[in-house]
Amino acid sequence: MKKLLSTITFLFFTASLVFGQVVQKPMEDVNHVIDLTLDSLSKAQTARPVPGSSRKGNNPVLFLVGNSTMRTGTLGNGNNGQWGWGFFEHMFFDENKITVENQALGGTSSRTYYTHLWADVRKALKPGDWVIVELGHNDNGPYDSGRARASIPGIGKDSLNVTIKETGVKETVYTYGEYMRRFVEECKSAGAHIILFSLTPRDAWKDGKILRVNKTFGLWAKQVAEAENVPFVDLNDISARKFEKFGPEKESYHFYLDHIHSSRFGAMMNARSAAEGIAQSNDPGLSELKAMMKPLDLPTVSIKREEGKPVVFITGDSTVKNEDRDDNGMWGWGSQAYTVFNQKKITCANCAKAGRSTRTYLNEGRWDEVYNSLQPGDYVLIQFGHNDIGPIDNDRMRGVIPGVADTSHVYKMKDSGQYEVVYSFGWYLRKFIQDVREKGATPIILSLTPRNEWKNGKIERRNDTYGVWYREVAKQTGCELVDVHNITADFLDKKGEEKAKAYYNHDHTHTSLLGAKNNAKSVAKGLKKIKSPLAKYLK
Repeated sequence: MKKLLSTITFLFFTASLVFGQVVQKPMEDVNHVIDLTLDSLSKAQTARPVPGSSRKGNNPVLFLVGNSTMRTGTLGNGNNGQWGWGFFEHMFFDENKITVENQALGGTSSRTYYTHLWADVRKALKPGDWVIVELGHNDNGPYDSGRARASIPGIGKDSLNVTIKETGVKETVYTYGEYMRRFVEECKSAGAHIILFSLTPRDAWKDGKILRVNKTFGLWAKQVAEAENVPFVDLNDISARKFEKFGPEKESYHFYLDHIHSSRFGAMMNARSAAEGIAQSNDPGLSELKAMMKPLDLPTVSIKREEGKPVVFITGDSTVKNEDRDDNGMWGWGSQAYTVFNQKKITCANCAKAGRSTRTYLNEGRWDEVYNSLQPGDYVLIQFGHNDIGPIDNDRMRGVIPGVADTSHVYKMKDSGQYEVVYSFGWYLRKFIQDVREKGATPIILSLTPRNEWKNGKIERRNDTYGVWYREVAKQTGCELVDVHNITADFLDKKGEEKAKAYYNHDHTHTSLLGAKNNAKSVAKGLKKIKSPLAKYLK
């Protein structure tokens, strides 16, 4: 009897008593993130697309219903460096079959989305449409003051009549599960299909694992989905498993400014996780939606692998890969890789691209192709620099922040008006190095080739800028560094300014065929000098 009384007392003091109603206390706001989007709802309404406006003819629409992890802030345009995954989800669907419409809004909970925004989406639904619901990050805090967005924890039928202190508005608050059921029931009544998602994972670790929400919102969404016979996708677990594979250092830059909102890296990853969750589901109810998806194959480098032969991937700019065809034209040294590497022992894949910096090589997906192609035992030569120091937000928009500090800044691109987080030169190099090692391959930094500019009888050197930065990154990461810059410069100094002209092609940067062959020799000399494991594959 005493134990029963103690339990009753505990439940009473851990509940909220409002107008004689006793319900479970709202969940604590563990995110501690200030998001005031709903305080300017009229502005938010103009920023979000009119529900159904993306529809093409009689094609269905995939409506995304969520919070700031799906659409960050009011505008959702990354102007603070944060992105929601809904911005990128369209990339995984065939727009000729279905359009993806991001109706999410930062700061919303299951309660506030249903109360303030759902009616317009509901009106736009047509038979055959699809709705993804991912809500829960904001279902916490007070029931009747402040943001007043908390739902009652759980999936029961409890309800609570409240009066919002600041406005005097009366409202009935329901459980998280009840709001989910209402989304489901109203989608079904409109002839639309609904998929319930668990939440995106937070940047929170315990015992080497990302903390899951599989005892709260993830569990509750799954329980409602099972009871209502609708599909459930455990986005939380899919993305969390990727983070755990990355490790804390790499995982950290998938967030920006706080521990819940994604950077572009995190948003793109969550968008892919969402698509993978749908594609890999065994739920027969998803078959029609799967038929409207694009292939999810990861982009890779087109190479022919031979058993027993590793691949050396060569990344860089026009000094590595150029026109590479006219004897009197411009050549990159990567075209001459087999003049120094033994083709019987190793495969060379020249993945460089003219005009690229570390930043644009990454942004254009070229680095991802290399990363996705890597296998244990491979090598990656990383040579950038010629295009990295220049305009960041205009012209070709390929510049990076000079130096090696772990720094970043949000820039608005003058041509496109889009926002981008740009990092330091060293940051991009460290990312590349970390990615290569993650795959069990070996990264090697190459310093940039020298330019054909002379002073006092000596060719120019950039040892006080790039030279310092390469060495600092090599020291920080323990990565091998081949100093192609000084090896080639030493050679050309001996040749002299007049004879050195033969190694370039009409300008101060791009090499002739002779110069390309010489830079390839410099790479080989450097590998031998530092006794790199890659040197055993040289001729």
